[in-house]
Amino acid sequence: MHQPEIAIIEPNTLTALGLRTILEELIPEAVIRTFSSFEQLIDDTPDMYAHYFVSAQVYFEHTAFFLERRPKCIVLSAGEPTLLTGIPNLNILLPQEQLVKTIMMTRKKGHELTHHPVPATPADTEHELTAREIEVLRLVTKGLINKEIADKLHISLTTVISHRKNITEKLGIKSVSGLAIYAVMHGYVEADQV
Repeated sequence: MHQPEIAIIEPNTLTALGLRTILEELIPEAVIRTFSSFEQLIDDTPDMYAHYFVSAQVYFEHTAFFLERRPKCIVLSAGEPTLLTGIPNLNILLPQEQLVKTIMMTRKKGHELTHHPVPATPADTEHELTAREIEVLRLVTKGLINKEIADKLHISLTTVISHRKNITEKLGIKSVSGLAIYAVMHGYVEADQV
């Protein structure tokens, strides 16, 4: 299975590491590399990346390179308008929750534009959730507690707890925020419903 590779080109170490951490949680199958300068990216193999998260300053200094890779670029801004049309940008000053939602929306739009069907792999099928587990997952991501889920689905509290345990074991995700990210990434809920 091919692992997508993502490059983060950002001189600010904290920004680069923070974004890397978020992307690793959102796209666990991806290989994410950080570069503090454009020169470091060029010394690597710059054309192997599926996406480039690039600081606005680096983008403007090396526009020719990034224009050729325009569909793969996301410009990192610090809240200021980037004056770029048709190129997605990401405000790195947003709170983490909003940043995650923005990345997920950008990723979803990118998939709509490029639409590459992903074949199921054996790893995907062994983690497949049942229809009832998906229902429970959806309600968990909407913030319902176990008792509310039991009432809504007309099942016992013990059954809800059992489903949640199965979901956690199958996916290897323990936090509600991690489950929400998984649910959005797999199309079980919309990002604005979380």
